[in-house]
Amino acid sequence: MNEEGKKAIALLTSGGDAPGMNAAVRAVVRGGIAYGMEVYAVYEGYQGLIEDRIVRMEWTSVSGIMQQGGTIIGTARSKEFRTREGLLKAAENLVKRGIDSLVVIGGDGSLSGADQFSQDWAGLLTELAAAGRITPAQQAACPQLRIVGLVGSIDNDMANTDMTIGADSALHRITDAVDALRSTAYSHQRIFIVEVMGRNCGYLALMSAIASGASWVFIPEHPPEAGWEDKMCELLHAGHLAGRRDNIIIMAEGARDLNGNPITCDQVQKIIEEKLNLECRITILGHVQRGGAPSAYDRYMSTAYGYQAVKELMKDNPDNESVIVVSSNNRIAVAPLIESVEKTRAIASALKEGKYAKAEEMRGIDWSKTCNLVNVQAQVSPATAKLEQNSRIAVITSGWPAPGMNNAIRTIVRVAMNEGHEVIGVEDGVEGLIAGRFRELSWMEVDSWAGSGGTKLGTNRTLPKESDYYRIAANLEKNRIDGLIIIGGWTAYTLASKLHAARKTFEIFRIPLICIPASINNNLPGVELSIGCDTALNTIVQAIDKIKNSSDSARRLFIVEVMGRFCGFLAMMSGMATGAEYIYMHEMGVNVDMLQKHTHSLVNSFRAGRRTALIIRNERANPTYDINFISALFDQEGGNWFDVRKTILGPMQQGGDPSPFDRILAARLAYEATRQILERIRTKNDSCAMVGQAGGKAMIFEQDELEKMVCEEWQRPLRQWWEGYYEVTHILANSPASLQAQTEAIPPKPRNG
Repeated sequence: MNEEGKKAIALLTSGGDAPGMNAAVRAVVRGGIAYGMEVYAVYEGYQGLIEDRIVRMEWTSVSGIMQQGGTIIGTARSKEFRTREGLLKAAENLVKRGIDSLVVIGGDGSLSGADQFSQDWAGLLTELAAAGRITPAQQAACPQLRIVGLVGSIDNDMANTDMTIGADSALHRITDAVDALRSTAYSHQRIFIVEVMGRNCGYLALMSAIASGASWVFIPEHPPEAGWEDKMCELLHAGHLAGRRDNIIIMAEGARDLNGNPITCDQVQKIIEEKLNLECRITILGHVQRGGAPSAYDRYMSTAYGYQAVKELMKDNPDNESVIVVSSNNRIAVAPLIESVEKTRAIASALKEGKYAKAEEMRGIDWSKTCNLVNVQAQVSPATAKLEQNSRIAVITSGWPAPGMNNAIRTIVRVAMNEGHEVIGVEDGVEGLIAGRFRELSWMEVDSWAGSGGTKLGTNRTLPKESDYYRIAANLEKNRIDGLIIIGGWTAYTLASKLHAARKTFEIFRIPLICIPASINNNLPGVELSIGCDTALNTIVQAIDKIKNSSDSARRLFIVEVMGRFCGFLAMMSGMATGAEYIYMHEMGVNVDMLQKHTHSLVNSFRAGRRTALIIRNERANPTYDINFISALFDQEGGNWFDVRKTILGPMQQGGDPSPFDRILAARLAYEATRQILERIRTKNDSCAMVGQAGGKAMIFEQDELEKMVCEEWQRPLRQWWEGYYEVTHILANSPASLQAQTEAIPPKPRNG
């Protein structure tokens, strides 16, 4: 405790910077202040601890930093911190301020250093007291040093967590770069080798290979088989003959062969040019991967990390065990710091010893299956010739378009054809299903579909009427369809239900039906994140960044309306990612009392010097209090204190190229759906199901299970994991004084069906 009787905590960033660190810094500072703590920032990492660059933070100290890359408090490596005198100086500077808790944002080296500092703490304080550098009272006030770590690493190489701060943003940089290179590669029929970061972890290389449709990938955990040089050149040559004009090879900087020897870009370039006599260019992305504004995911997840770190420091910890905040299956949790570091280093040791299978297993994200999917996607022809008794799978997109649909179709085609089966595309959704617009899709036709937005098959929100079922049945029979995969949102889910129900009348409908969830609204049962929602979130966040930048010369309240129908996912998560003051969504409801309290709170904060504020409204939050009503209300009550600007983002949220996450998710879910439907055809299982996620893994949910998960009235799941973040966003966006002023507001009755 400090002299004022408040708990004092400090935070620092150390090691390499990572996009999203600032969102975590903001969350720790504001979360700590909201819970009555004194919060200090240590500038320039561990060196700042030694040089006493420790600054007390205020609520406004972290305003407007979420969209900035890097870390505003700086980072630096410190050799002095490894010395006894360096540790003594660091401990002295903390103790004199009554700081007994430290939040460290960094990689395994930074975090293990913090844990060692905590273990040495008692001895350091005894030595300082004996030398008269601190008083006995100061020593008694800080008997332990609590450590909570947040993993900042674009490599995503820490054990016990699904994602580290900065990894998603780095994937965006890589995918954007590869997409840009493709146009040059296509124009000149060149081969590009792209080196990405990842000394002991191939996450960025592997995932960017799926997202970009790469022709070959080199990663540390899965070295190529002996003779890879000839196999790679054979693949590239076959692709050239098949009409592939652009070839991208992704290489992790730590790539190696089976003997542990490094595989370099120069080596691969020389092999290709000598064996194929083709132009080959090298692009080393380097530090651009860790720069720039963070993605939507890195903003909202880092915010959740930082808030949880504060909550952890409020708990009793008699053993004083250092922990890290992690994500596990889209949930925030904690894990022992040292155990996590030891597991991470064990993977590096396994790689060094050539135990690659063990390293893959220790990664814990089904590494081998992912590598297999990349290999299948990279082929220029199926591995298996068309079977005599092959199955014919139809694929259709239904409802609104969602970024990532095309990569799902591409995956279905390649996985099915690779096992000797045919894939039939149904054009124009249900209209094409009725009109008989069926055509066979070929292997190379879908080659460049991985990064394209919308759906190449066309889609609409039409649903069949009773009179349409006869024609649909006739078309399915005419085209000898053995199974149907439907890609889409609530309309697709409804279509599957209707076709399933029509089995009583039409025998041809007794074929396996599987839905793949693709909806920017993220309102489907059995799936925590549907294809397209991440792209929409990034579109919203980027738009809001530009909108807020326009307020430099005026005091303004921005009200932004986003899509989602009756599901507030886009509103909630974009609000969390942009630091919105208030979020209005259908699940929470909107009432007059709430609007009145929020109006008064904003007027007071603008009087106190605020220059900009943000409200995000879900499009169907309330039919009476629409965006025009809310804008007029705040404009009237704001008087001369602020102007109101409203923006309806509209269909732009459905457009654009899919984000890396949506491309990867589309491939994973489509892979599971295709394998599942082929198995159901083989075993004559004609049930209706949807591929989804549970526990972070792709799973199949049967139709009767799904019906128990939904609120039909509002077209959304009964339980939505992300609603728990409302508290986090509300607390971090509004100062304690503002929150106190709102405590008397009567909350609306939640609509949960």
